Amino acid sequence: MHRRLVYACLFGALALFFPGNVLASEYKGQVTFGGFPVPGATVTISRDDKTFSTISDDNGTYSFADLVDGMWNIQIHMQCFAEIKQQIEVSAGTPSAHWELKLLPLDEIKAQREATTQPLVASAPATEVEQERKPAAEPTSADQANQAADGMLVNGSVNNGAASPFAQAMAFGNNRSNPQGLYNGGVGVLFDNSALDARPYSLSGQSAPKSSYNRVIALATLGGPLRIPRLIPHGPTFFAAYQWTRDHDATTQSALVPTQTERVGNFSQNPSPIFDSTTGKPFPNNIVPLSQQAKALLDYYPLPNVATNPRYNFQIPILDSTDQDAMQLRLDKTLNNTNQIYGSFAFQNTRSSDTNLFSFTDAMQTLGITLGINWSHRFNRSLSFNAGYRFSRLSTRVTPYWEDRENVSAAAGISGNNQDPMNWGPPTLNYASGVAGLTDGQSSFDRNMTNAWSYSMLWNRGKHNVTFGADFRRQQFNYLSQQDPRGTFSFTGAATQGMVDGVATGGSDVADFILGIPDTSSIAYGNADKYFRQSVYDAYFIDDWRLRPQLSLNVGLRWEYGAPITEIENRLVNLDILPGFTAVAAVLASDPVGPLTGQRYPSSLIRPYKGGYEPRVSVAWRPIPASSLVIRAGYGIYYDTSIYQSTALNLAQQAPLSKSLSVPNSASCPLTLANGFITCPGITSNTFAVDPDFRAGYAQNWQLTIQRDLPFSLQLVVNYLGTKGTHAGQEFLPNTYAPGAANSCPTCPSGFTYLASNANSTREAGQVQLRRRLHNGLTGTLQYTYSNAVDDASMLGGQGATLATQATPSNPFPSPSPPQSTSTPSIAQNWLNLRAERGMSTFNQRHLLNLQVQYTTGMGIGGGTLMNGWKGALFKEWTVLTQITAATGFPQTPLYPVAVPGTGVTSSIRPDYTGAPIYKSPAGLFLNPVAYAPPRAGEWGTAGRNSITGPQQFMLNGSLGRTFRLRDRFNLDLRTDFTNLLNHVAYTSWNTAITSPQFGLPAGANPMRSVQTTLRMRF
Repeated sequence: MHRRLVYACLFGALALFFPGNVLASEYKGQVTFGGFPVPGATVTISRDDKTFSTISDDNGTYSFADLVDGMWNIQIHMQCFAEIKQQIEVSAGTPSAHWELKLLPLDEIKAQREATTQPLVASAPATEVEQERKPAAEPTSADQANQAADGMLVNGSVNNGAASPFAQAMAFGNNRSNPQGLYNGGVGVLFDNSALDARPYSLSGQSAPKSSYNRVIALATLGGPLRIPRLIPHGPTFFAAYQWTRDHDATTQSALVPTQTERVGNFSQNPSPIFDSTTGKPFPNNIVPLSQQAKALLDYYPLPNVATNPRYNFQIPILDSTDQDAMQLRLDKTLNNTNQIYGSFAFQNTRSSDTNLFSFTDAMQTLGITLGINWSHRFNRSLSFNAGYRFSRLSTRVTPYWEDRENVSAAAGISGNNQDPMNWGPPTLNYASGVAGLTDGQSSFDRNMTNAWSYSMLWNRGKHNVTFGADFRRQQFNYLSQQDPRGTFSFTGAATQGMVDGVATGGSDVADFILGIPDTSSIAYGNADKYFRQSVYDAYFIDDWRLRPQLSLNVGLRWEYGAPITEIENRLVNLDILPGFTAVAAVLASDPVGPLTGQRYPSSLIRPYKGGYEPRVSVAWRPIPASSLVIRAGYGIYYDTSIYQSTALNLAQQAPLSKSLSVPNSASCPLTLANGFITCPGITSNTFAVDPDFRAGYAQNWQLTIQRDLPFSLQLVVNYLGTKGTHAGQEFLPNTYAPGAANSCPTCPSGFTYLASNANSTREAGQVQLRRRLHNGLTGTLQYTYSNAVDDASMLGGQGATLATQATPSNPFPSPSPPQSTSTPSIAQNWLNLRAERGMSTFNQRHLLNLQVQYTTGMGIGGGTLMNGWKGALFKEWTVLTQITAATGFPQTPLYPVAVPGTGVTSSIRPDYTGAPIYKSPAGLFLNPVAYAPPRAGEWGTAGRNSITGPQQFMLNGSLGRTFRLRDRFNLDLRTDFTNLLNHVAYTSWNTAITSPQFGLPAGANPMRSVQTTLRMRF
């Protein structure tokens, strides 16, 4: 009975990641093989006359508490694996270590097994000092036997006595009953069914049928020595894994679609008159003639099916699917005592389908492989070397629903766009009022490839641990795609708006569409195949210097340079611009001399910047000896070298290489659905330009942390983090003016977006963390963060939030996903007043509270440690985890969706703020409509960028799991995860377009409750 009781106490610590109660610094890490945790590994740490030992738990983790700061020797031993010996530094700021085991050759394993059959020798007793300082959670082997008689291990931790039969399950390492069992592996399955999940949330409030689906993930792993008699007698060790995923997901989409009366041009129910732009008078009874193009495109709109909600009159269940096959392989070979090589190979094949509310189903397939090889050489105990090579290739093929199916544009009588079979389909239609925009995906076939080389050396001398190295990457980005081949029409109601007593009135964006008169049009196609190349370099030097036992310093310098992207056939186009944007002309990479300025450009059309030096320094200080108080501080500079890819894509989609337009409807440039993609006077044939001196942005980070242990197994950490971003990207529209104002430079070019690196950002955050260390099976962390981030950038938090990902226990709050009409614009409103763009960063979340609590049954007297029999077997070793996250919303920008004069851009103008309370809204809304009004004629809107706070966030997730010991070599892991356990509705964002009837309503919601079960067999 006592033996079973000790087993229960030991294995009750499964999946607990916090160590026992300590009074000073701790050192922790994880032991893995092939990327998977290794339980039962003996970890010994020694210094002078002090030696402490523990073993890794079922997660492969270990920890040592109350260690004196300084250099220690660590030794990791596991039967059948090569022993690891290394010198480490222990301090309060030391991050968790990661150790990868290497499997021994077969003959060495046999010799090792024979040695383990000798009688065990008892360890010498610890000195008085060691016994006093050793935490209660780390008993010796003799202590374990004595405590077994009491029926309890303090904290239930698995520590020390690695060779004892009480230390680990018989399935692992040197405790296996079968001496020939050299292989480890496992099979598992994760299952989630629609019957276990809650019904998707409906924005319309209409109950929708629940789609049926399954989510299944199967996993198989195997690792061990690779031996083929007479062929490969002393081959490498291997680890192989295969994952099979069939993931189906159901959502409910709500939208506003044209009504049956609007489809025939009847707007008699509209309270405002609908004007005829040709006569300037209202249409009789608001009956609008139906254009041929609108009639054809209306056939793709579904009819309303919700009669009780005028803001959302259509709803449809959507079922998407993702199928994936992934394989990993790792080989390791120890050549001799000083040389080791190891390599890896990974393959992934993903197929997915994405259906929109028009029932257009787009397909995407992704194929990727990664290959890596490393060579490690140790010259002596102080100097080691590592060199590596990595190759990766990824291809992505997107097949839209209409590709090779039907030429929708030609059938509707629309000309001027690309009508190749791969680009068949309808043009994109956008509406200012919130009506669902007609759209389909873009066809593409992209292939990316990277060759990377790395080199590093580690030198230990005295109090210095010096690391230096360099990396080089050669990247290929090969595209076969277009930006907007079918074109985009935007409708704002301007075509059916009239003047009454000098005041603009009436108008309807749907009526504009019925007439076939868009407010703006844009298109970009041509030069479909693009072959980009980029080289990225870095070199670094780090000195981890132990000045005194209470003070350590880490000083380093890194140089990083990412060359601007070039195209192998020089098919890039930028604009050569005179001062003040008074004139522009295209400059090609094939002839990089500006026709206006005469300056010579590089082949990338962007001048390189090689001054990316990144000094970094950090310090850890224990001001009071033998105290748990630790102060850490650091400062560093970090450059962003990944900014050129999106810029190169825009430069490659420019005239004369392609047709690229963004034009507004006007008397001198009348647009129609039939002929809307035309060149207009004063509008440039290029839509994008970048400053040739555009620089990679960088961020300065500084941090101060104070850590101290408290009574009752608590630890307090207070942290301050500051960030200053410089040379961030900012986009604006030159030579534009407010609607209703006079054009101050009619001859100046317009219609293009200009990107410069003149923006900046700041973020300051304060964080308080209170952690309860594992005690009696209970551990937890409470963390609160207060932050404030502001910027005026379009490429650093200034652009719209990214698409939402599904909430998971590890990611309970995905990024918000507002629709295009409500996303924060990335283009400045007034190009002559860029300071007005300074506002809250899109990612800014003022308050964030996280709480995580974990409890394992059968640990400590209060936890039922002494239970035995069927009650103990039923109750013990269950681990319950709860995660709660509560936060304020993300910032959003109020929009007045009308065209910026001189361009085809409709998402850059903000309304006027009237002064009314924004959140004092009428019933049924979350924002106050009277807080905003259209800007006065000739003036830009006064509302600030990102001046609205989005919906608050709340999520409660949980999990329940246990490991069942079936036989000496078999373990069964059972785990159930609950996402959004309370089935609480958390909206992602508000609709902030003031002309939409959906203004102030939720634009989306995070997923509702889902339940998934994981079953895994390990041997």
